[in-house]
Amino acid sequence: MGRGVEWAVHSCVNMSWTPPGEAVNSARLAELYKLPAAYLNKQLQALVRAGILTSVSGPRGGFRLARRPESITVLDVVLAVEGPEPAFRCEGILGVVPDADREENFVRTCLISQTMRQAELAWRQALARQTIAGVAGSMERRFPGDRDKTVRHLAAGPP
Repeated sequence: MGRGVEWAVHSCVNMSWTPPGEAVNSARLAELYKLPAAYLNKQLQALVRAGILTSVSGPRGGFRLARRPESITVLDVVLAVEGPEPAFRCEGILGVVPDADREENFVRTCLISQTMRQAELAWRQALARQTIAGVAGSMERRFPGDRDKTVRHLAAGPP
């Protein structure tokens, strides 16, 4: 999984903290985490295409959540950034070993493939149970002052 997922989840949490209707300037967000602004913007655009964020133009423009943070799962963000393809792709290499049954569907019957598909299903289910609101709430409890510091930084306007 690429680092863009981490950036995107943090960005969504930060946007869940901003006052309703306010857009977050992507350059200001990139500055907060010392990230390359163009690459962060690419991740935010992927979230717009997935319907997680909306893009707001104009001098006070930027990005904001398109849905309530309770209805955005971490899996939604992962899929928006990484795409829906499975993390493990069985190549069916058992089909090329000597004496292999050429009619066998090794993608379905290979025990390694089955193990990996089961693990991915568990991983996706766990991420689907976690919402941006839940992550934000956990962060607020663990680091009580971070929300206010982050909101102040983002509200300061473009860097």
